[in-house]
Amino acid sequence: MQYALPLDVPAVEIPAAEPEARKTYYSIGEVCSLTSLEPHVLRYWESEFQQLRPKKNRAGNRAYREKDIEIIRYIKHLLYEEKYTIPGAKKKLSSMRESEMRVAFVQHSRRTEPAPAPAAHKPPPAAPVSDDMRAQTIADLKDVLQMLKP
Repeated sequence: MQYALPLDVPAVEIPAAEPEARKTYYSIGEVCSLTSLEPHVLRYWESEFQQLRPKKNRAGNRAYREKDIEIIRYIKHLLYEEKYTIPGAKKKLSSMRESEMRVAFVQHSRRTEPAPAPAAHKPPPAAPVSDDMRAQTIADLKDVLQMLKP
């Protein structure tokens, strides 16, 4: 038995599925976009920080997890904002247990959330210019132009 819908039934728009907010693994390019770092910086940090060891997929490409991205952001914070040296940042990270790192990452991410954009500043409207003033300005500019000609 077939069922037919009456013709006067309004169409219902079905919203598109929302894109997945988080992935299991991220490529080095995606991590670079998320952290505003260059790939060579990430590769160097992997050689310096033992906490940063992304897995590699079958093709040998780095596959970063959320935890790796948190560590990268925290290292970036220590180096760029707190002005730690690499040995100092290594010492700080190695002295922290994983639970302490998580707390530091959460505190850091709360501090670094982007601030709302300030309201756009609009300049005050220009005062109206009379035709006489406009004509005088043009005449003055022509005089200056004549003085500049050889």
